[in-house]
Amino acid sequence: MSTHVNRINSAAAPQPAAPHIAAPAVRAQAEPVAARSALRHVAAALRLSLGWVFLWAFIDKLFALGFSTGRNPETGVVDRFGPDAWINGGSPTMGFLKFGTDGPLAGFYQGFAGAAWADWLFMIGLAGIGLALMLGIGMRLAAAAGTLLLVLMWSAVLPPANNPFIDDHLIYALALIALALMGAGRTWGFGKVWERIPFVQRHPVLK
Repeated sequence: MSTHVNRINSAAAPQPAAPHIAAPAVRAQAEPVAARSALRHVAAALRLSLGWVFLWAFIDKLFALGFSTGRNPETGVVDRFGPDAWINGGSPTMGFLKFGTDGPLAGFYQGFAGAAWADWLFMIGLAGIGLALMLGIGMRLAAAAGTLLLVLMWSAVLPPANNPFIDDHLIYALALIALALMGAGRTWGFGKVWERIPFVQRHPVLK
């Protein structure tokens, strides 16, 4: 009988509390969440920065604002909205393709320097890629088109001036691919709204 009572008392006795581990577990879960949030915002800032690089190149060549277009390379004199502006008949591809190319593919690029079709493709590419990145929509197409454009520009000057192989064009191309894979248009952009459009959902390449 006493043994039975002891077993009952032993079962009814309160058990010692387990060590408190909730707080470290919560902190461990919060750290990846905070890191992911920070990464999303850094990616969004990178997307906007690259978008402005493309969009500004388009604007500068369109109006000859004196940065890379409309400035005399010898005297430094700036002629804004002058004859170098695309809207005034200037060619956005002539200067680089004719005089800036070097290496094994230089002759190929110089062969169509200043051609109307090259000017239009180049400017449409700059504007489209820039707007897509700034708005955070069509990131996959923007990354594909931007990568193609950057690789072509990289191949126009070989080898690069400061490295046997890598230059900023390839770095930008890799950054574009990473941004598309991360869905960077959803932060500080219209990516979430864009991806809910039925036509875009039926054609994922447009995301």
